[in-house]
Amino acid sequence: MILLANFLIAAGRVIHLVLMIYVWVIIIRAVLSWVQVPSLAPLYSILYFLTEPVLRPVRRYVPPYRMGGLDISPIIIILLIFFLDSFIIRSMILYGQQILRDSALSF
Repeated sequence: MILLANFLIAAGRVIHLVLMIYVWVIIIRAVLSWVQVPSLAPLYSILYFLTEPVLRPVRRYVPPYRMGGLDISPIIIILLIFFLDSFIIRSMILYGQQILRDSALSF
């Protein structure tokens, strides 16, 4: 059980880190969409490649033209990521810690 607990804690921390990096990627893409810097075109294409598969389905339900041209899909995705991080990932970590506490009490 200790291996399972440590795996849950480690996986939760790694997934948390990946999600927070992805949040920053979305934020950087949103900021770069406001300004056009030709020297950053390769960076923008990489950010587009990383974020568009996630943002596109949200835009189907909340298209920018309905919001006065404002694309709120990055905000929706960031809120969803924070929810997943707080609910699922935090639960994984707490469950792993609970398993460790229970196994320490049994000795």
